[in-house]
Amino acid sequence: MPPAGLATPTASSSLGLLLAQVLTVLLATRACGLAVRPLGQPQVIGEMLAGILLGPSLLGLLAPAASAALFPASSLPALGALSQLGMVLYMFLVGLDLDTGTLRERGGTALLIGHVSIVVPFALGTVLSLFLFGGEAPPGLPFAAFALLLGAAMSVTALPVLARILAERGLQRTPLGGLALTALALAGGAITEALGLHALFGAFFVGLLLSKEQHLAQAARERLEGPLIVVLVPLYFAFTGLRTRLDQIREPEAWALAFVVVGVAVIGKLGGSALAARASGVAWRDAVALGVLMNTRGLMELVILNVGLDLGVISPTLFSILVLMAFVTTLMTNPLLSALGVAAGRAPRQSR
Repeated sequence: MPPAGLATPTASSSLGLLLAQVLTVLLATRACGLAVRPLGQPQVIGEMLAGILLGPSLLGLLAPAASAALFPASSLPALGALSQLGMVLYMFLVGLDLDTGTLRERGGTALLIGHVSIVVPFALGTVLSLFLFGGEAPPGLPFAAFALLLGAAMSVTALPVLARILAERGLQRTPLGGLALTALALAGGAITEALGLHALFGAFFVGLLLSKEQHLAQAARERLEGPLIVVLVPLYFAFTGLRTRLDQIREPEAWALAFVVVGVAVIGKLGGSALAARASGVAWRDAVALGVLMNTRGLMELVILNVGLDLGVISPTLFSILVLMAFVTTLMTNPLLSALGVAAGRAPRQSR
């Protein structure tokens, strides 16, 4: 038995593997982040892309031995736990930065947008499930389970990814950014409640409650923001990418289905949110901008899809198609915001 305080060889090797994984992920996310910046994409897109490239979609195909040695299945829980810790702390900081004055002024609008952004794409996803159930659902699966999963996949918005995009564009403390975040916080919780993701939203609301304590909020930002943005948050985005397989989409029929799924997702989420914002009196350009922000899916989507795949609710091919949809809808956010002329400090305009 080793002396107290000394690590066993197994513990030491596990720590060494974890450090190697963290270093690899950070180098890959940094490189991918720099690569996508000239394309007008935020760092978070590079982080998502790095995870996919390090996973079975590329590294597992080109160098399966290296992939198995660097990311063995038995080591992923530790990496996942570390990445979850980073995201919990990050959501705490997001809550600290949210402008509660905007919530008081625009609470009704946020509530309407949040609910419509769930109901409309969920309904479209349920309709789509009627056509996909026969070919894509595993044998013996009840239709209700398949329809619920597809509806949730169409209606979820990625609060962490949206927060990163807003932060990188300097919009997180503007009325437009606050309105978009509040409509995730209010409606997104309903979807993730069943998945047990209380920690993310709990941390967000704790930060929101403490946002008025200026000294405490400033101290928390100074101590947490640097390590989170540089180390822990990239791990969260990359970890989920490690579990995805885009190589599953090969046949022309699968690509056609992917096109349909992306179209339904965008129409339901972007269109529904934009119409709800317009009905609340927001001018058309800002209403569309809010729809673009709500259309961001990212890793919350991937969490739902991984749960669905693990439970046998969706087929591997449909899983891969929905992963592609999540990436595309996140990828299109920044270019569309730029095309709409959304800049930091500009409030949503009321129609006249």
